[in-house]
Amino acid sequence: MIVVGLISGTSIDGIDAVLTEITGDDLDIEVKLLAGETYPYPEQLRSHILGVCGGDCISMENLAELDDAIAQQFAIAANDIQKNQTPATLIGSHGQTVFHRPPKENAIGYTLQLGRGDLIAQMTKTQTVSNFRVADIAAGGHGAPLVSRLDLALLSHPKEYRCIQNLGGIGNVTYLPPRLLQRENEIVGWDTGPANVLIDLAVTRFTDGRDTYDRNGEWAAKGIPHHKLVERWLQQDFFHLLPPKSTGRELFGEEYLTCCFADAEEELSQEDWLATLTELTAASVARSYRDFLPHFPAEVLLGGGGSRNAYLKKRLSQHLAPATVLTVDEVGVNSDFKEAIAFALLAYWRIGNHPGNLPQVTGARQSLPLGDIHPVF
Repeated sequence: MIVVGLISGTSIDGIDAVLTEITGDDLDIEVKLLAGETYPYPEQLRSHILGVCGGDCISMENLAELDDAIAQQFAIAANDIQKNQTPATLIGSHGQTVFHRPPKENAIGYTLQLGRGDLIAQMTKTQTVSNFRVADIAAGGHGAPLVSRLDLALLSHPKEYRCIQNLGGIGNVTYLPPRLLQRENEIVGWDTGPANVLIDLAVTRFTDGRDTYDRNGEWAAKGIPHHKLVERWLQQDFFHLLPPKSTGRELFGEEYLTCCFADAEEELSQEDWLATLTELTAASVARSYRDFLPHFPAEVLLGGGGSRNAYLKKRLSQHLAPATVLTVDEVGVNSDFKEAIAFALLAYWRIGNHPGNLPQVTGARQSLPLGDIHPVF
């Protein structure tokens, strides 16, 4: 089946779109990437999304307009990725997260992804699955991370313990025991905390919006990380919560970055700030592995935009030794588009009535097919 996958993550840097060919059933599947592209949001729309994610007040009418505007951009991306290709018969669209509240004791969580699937289906004339997270949340889960079942299907090693570490705006990990020893309930995962989000926000501040990320970590690599600050930040409650757990810009956003700046007891250069924020990402990932994993991995495979950051990869390699740190590209999965591939696969599983979540990862009471199906009339 030819399936489109669409997502815009917590970095809000654009819509990742893939065209995939998926064959097989349930976990015994093969996924071939036919095309992948990132479609930047129009700047005015991106600014509006960032404002809403940052807590800007919005009327219901304006929320509806924003929902439509995001869906239209997703539909444009879905149509464009199919040009000169075999047309898709299915679209899986994650949409754009604008709010996420993890579950708490005696209270289920809440999550909101904009970019209505019914409009995407009608604009593309293609059956669309969207709104993937809410069923898991209704079952008591976090609705995140949802890439873990893809990791299980495509990235398990026959003999080695592996961690699949996504480095988007927020980081998340899937822990995979060796396939030869593996039982599905032994797989665990959680959101590890900020990956690129604080680095991106700092670069945006330092350049007055001219740049939005530290290309290849070149700016941070010129600085010196201040480890006392990192240790102070690692006392934040989230890092000590037991998995399963999830987070987002609601915690690690502009306000958090401002508090980080206020914590400094001395003047830091911009280079030092970026090195220190990058160190927080690397140290928080490594600390969570040592605190929460049942067995330290032999390999860590990086995906997402942060896998292209050479300085971050270097710091992770230092913190995660003796594990070997690679990228998912090196084992045959495109790291730039892994999450978009995941939502193509989740849509494929949904119409096949197969589960999309791993309850021991998300905290849900049971495994469930995920997503709302929007047919074309």
